[in-house]
Amino acid sequence: MKKVIIDTDPGVDDAAAIFLALASPELTVEALTTIYGNGPVECCTDNALRLLQAANRLDIPVYQGVGQPLLREPTPGWASMIHGQDALGDVGFPLPPNYAELSNRRHAVPEIIDRVMAAPGEITFLALGRMTNIALALSIEPRLAQAVAEIIVMGGAVAAPGNVSPVASANLYEDPEAAAILYASGAPLVQVGLDVCDPVNFSLGQVQRIAEANIPTTRLLAAATLYLQNSYRGRGLLTPEQGIRYNDVPSVAYAINPDLFGVAEYYVTIETQSTLSRGQTLADRRGSLGKAPNARVCMEVDSEGLTALFTERVAGYSAG
Repeated sequence: MKKVIIDTDPGVDDAAAIFLALASPELTVEALTTIYGNGPVECCTDNALRLLQAANRLDIPVYQGVGQPLLREPTPGWASMIHGQDALGDVGFPLPPNYAELSNRRHAVPEIIDRVMAAPGEITFLALGRMTNIALALSIEPRLAQAVAEIIVMGGAVAAPGNVSPVASANLYEDPEAAAILYASGAPLVQVGLDVCDPVNFSLGQVQRIAEANIPTTRLLAAATLYLQNSYRGRGLLTPEQGIRYNDVPSVAYAINPDLFGVAEYYVTIETQSTLSRGQTLADRRGSLGKAPNARVCMEVDSEGLTALFTERVAGYSAG
């Protein structure tokens, strides 16, 4: 079993990804660490606890992390258009009864450092949101880059267009300096970006099957998904024949079964200076720079296999 820390900003697609991780015997979720993004960090921490309560897994600790980019002001408001004001579809899911106890833990950054350094080569870090937490952890303890088994990054776009600018994905655009620290760290990186997220469309039948499972996790996910569907369809990003895209799910699927993906090794840098191309993942696809690859970049995906895996696991989830 692969030990994972999930760094997350729940988020409807984060909810889907976390439920897949919890439903997969290949993974042991050691902790959730939270980051700002789909909502303020406090909201994302609350949502992480809501997800664990629905999954009957409040034994998994949640550690609140950073609430803003390293050097920039956060972009206000746009994520609420996608995920709702509470980042979980504005459905009003309850917090755990022992919320005060569960939310009163140490900061995520020292927790990440301590857990990875205490188990060299054992922890896979899933960065589903902005990379500010892991960048700070690497800055405080550079040896973490050699101690972590792998860092799987949800974000980036090589051949695909960006989703917040013509060239950049949200997680890298919002804190490009943090992403630049991570990509330059020497840590073993896997980029699971829009090149493989955009093609992963869950069918209407799969969405219906998840809803019909009618267990606490799928009731939460089905209710929250309605907001995401309406947002995508209202912006012309989802046709009536398509069910939904959960962009964070492929990163967890990679941790479960890398064979679902076609991967290329590239030297990748992050643009931090340009306003127009801020946050772009610049992949040296021809080796023009003469530098060794620093990332395994997912460029192809078995969409049917991935969506079938997700639907079977999440619809069939049984806690603990």
